[in-house]
Amino acid sequence: MYTVTREERNWGMLSHLLALVGFFAIPFGNVIAPLIVYLMKKDESPFVADQSRESLNFQISLCIYALISGVLVIVLVGFLLLAVIWIGGVVLTIIASVKAANGEAYRYPLTLRLIS
Repeated sequence: MYTVTREERNWGMLSHLLALVGFFAIPFGNVIAPLIVYLMKKDESPFVADQSRESLNFQISLCIYALISGVLVIVLVGFLLLAVIWIGGVVLTIIASVKAANGEAYRYPLTLRLIS
């Protein structure tokens, strides 16, 4: 295991929080924000690279789940799934931000590991 500096913890936390801000402000900002952090910091810090990659994978997974739920709106179950995805995404992103701020690596549940 490696020691995590305060700056690395802040960047790790930002990779999660910026996804949350992007989720509310910019279309696909939830994916773009962790991608930018990952591309900027992946070679400088293993912790930041890990957390930004984890955030990016989770946000991509949320987009895929929301797309599938959007199709399922036709049979009405999609409305419930969209609400669960939205609430779960916000709550898990906040949890991940707090863990990263404490220097702990966080793994989101139900995440497709597309970026490795």
